[in-house]
Amino acid sequence: MLVVGLALVLPTTTGCTTHFPADPEGTLTSVDGGTLRVGASINPPFVEEKGEELTGDEVELVEDYALTRDADIEWTEGGEEELMSRLGHGELDLVIGGLTAKTPWAGKAGLTRPYTETTDRFGTRRKHVLAVPLGENAFLLDLDTFLHHRDGSQ
Repeated sequence: MLVVGLALVLPTTTGCTTHFPADPEGTLTSVDGGTLRVGASINPPFVEEKGEELTGDEVELVEDYALTRDADIEWTEGGEEELMSRLGHGELDLVIGGLTAKTPWAGKAGLTRPYTETTDRFGTRRKHVLAVPLGENAFLLDLDTFLHHRDGSQ
């Protein structure tokens, strides 16, 4: 009976070439050795503008991640709403700007694991995340792995 069961199951599983997690739009593949398209919303100390350059904690985080993927960074500045719309339409790979785990954009984007925690001026603790295109799970996992290895204390 076991042989019959295996004979029925093996032909259906040996032809599978799908890898999980998957990126339906190929984000990780296009970033790897290519260009990481990042939307940045000014929100100190996460993203700041100094002259013509972007600086801040999340800018540095993205630059470090891009190095691990041998990727150039193409920056796009804007407000959260515009950037999240562009993320949803495939024009950006990542959005930064002090987003928290309780962001109203959670249903419209994939969110990384919290990479740091802050306390606002009202005493509310906030866990900070980055946003990626919804469904680009291989890219999200790679970014989460980077965040975990960068600072495994969170």
